Amino acid sequence: MSDVLLTIPEIDKRIAAIRENLRELIEQAAAFSGAADEERTSERIADQEEELERLTKQRDALSQNKS
Repeated sequence: MSDVLLTIPEIDKRIAAIRENLRELIEQAAAFSGAADEERTSERIADQEEELERLTKQRDALSQNKS
């Protein structure tokens, strides 16, 4: 993901979207069977979790700078 400066509300929207993506991926993982599907879903979940962590840290840093 690019390092474009985002506002806290923009970051919050992206965090909400990622959380929804994670919820859907977890539901899909429960429905799928087969090693290939499970591996692909696990990779997508890991990618989304990494992005969620990055955005959360960015939002926290922005919040501290505004205090």
